[in-house]
Amino acid sequence: MGHLIRYAVWQLAVAAAILLIPAVAFADNVRADEPVARVRVAFDAERIVDTQALGWADRARGRKISADDPVRIASISKLVTAIGVMRLVEQGKLDLDADVSKLLGWRLRHPRWPDEPISLRLLLSHQSSLTDAAGYYQIPLDGSLQDITDDPRAWDDAHKPGTFFRYANLNFPLVASLMECASGERFDKLMQRLVLQPLAIDGCFNWESCSVATASRAVVLYDADGTAVRDDNQGSKPDCSVNRSSKGDCDLGQWWPGRNGALFSPQGGLRISANGLARIGHLLLGKGVVDGKRVLSTASVRELIGPAWNYSGTNGISFEEDDSGQGRKGFFCRYGLAVQTLATRRPGCRDDPFGDGIERFGHAGSAYGMLAGLWLDARSGRGVAYFATGVPDAPAGRHSAFTEVEEYLSGGNAPPQ
Repeated sequence: MGHLIRYAVWQLAVAAAILLIPAVAFADNVRADEPVARVRVAFDAERIVDTQALGWADRARGRKISADDPVRIASISKLVTAIGVMRLVEQGKLDLDADVSKLLGWRLRHPRWPDEPISLRLLLSHQSSLTDAAGYYQIPLDGSLQDITDDPRAWDDAHKPGTFFRYANLNFPLVASLMECASGERFDKLMQRLVLQPLAIDGCFNWESCSVATASRAVVLYDADGTAVRDDNQGSKPDCSVNRSSKGDCDLGQWWPGRNGALFSPQGGLRISANGLARIGHLLLGKGVVDGKRVLSTASVRELIGPAWNYSGTNGISFEEDDSGQGRKGFFCRYGLAVQTLATRRPGCRDDPFGDGIERFGHAGSAYGMLAGLWLDARSGRGVAYFATGVPDAPAGRHSAFTEVEEYLSGGNAPPQ
């Protein structure tokens, strides 16, 4: 009976956040099995129209959450990285369909299909036949990404590149390496120049290029026991924001363009606020224009959205094969260049957390007890960005492959009776 009571309290707390029910008592007495923080921002192509924030950015220090606090937004980072890619494509520095091996400086090939080239388009759309079985983020500062892709475990042995969708984080360190090779710039600095600064977003990949003031507002991420597991910055910046070298140091002078695109976590390491996500939404809803300034061409936005892959029932895996919380069948059914499309009307697809059948595009994020989403409705010109922390064991959704908390945060659904 006790667990049922705790579950009911959790549901009421989430509903309070969405419906703006006063919840002062909850905010002052957060339980370990309830969301620690949740933020939801609704917007159109030009402005934010509604903001809801409840809970703690840093529970130990009593710092309440706001829509300006930066959080590790997990896989939504992929979408933002892809915007940077398209800016380089527009500049003629990257080609979506060229063999990436020449630019990388080493041969990237599936061991079983050595004559099949891998393109940037295949990497961005998770159709490269790469997997995460050999790892993707553990590479030391002085290590090489090639060591991972040379491992046979990194490849899907059953499917030729370009024929099958299999969501794999490893694709995006390769994307970041290609961006570095094309520009000669370190990935985190490049993303500042190409995306974050033009959109006036106070964010960064893995803290290094953020100010101390921004890092001091970090949203702490918690596990099921309430233990801080990421970004407990304690009012400062981390001493080392990347994987240390094999010798244990953190000297970024060892960086070399393209050698280790995993260094600044392009697949999940973006620190950005909910208001910052809304700026990404303004860009995409505005078809590449923000505040009257064109950042991307309309054609590039269309290319991002796609979709490049449509689930047929046999041509891909419709869920992420890890413990991120997105491992439920029917989660992925349409995917562009790091952009997911929702509400697919096909048997086996359960990709509509809103529950209204309206097609939206964007991306979800899930890691270290945090769930997030950025979803845009092109027809109405409106979107929503949200995240919740401290929910590593969030219950499955009632009507979709998303979790119940995501169903609440996406559309503000009434709690179950």
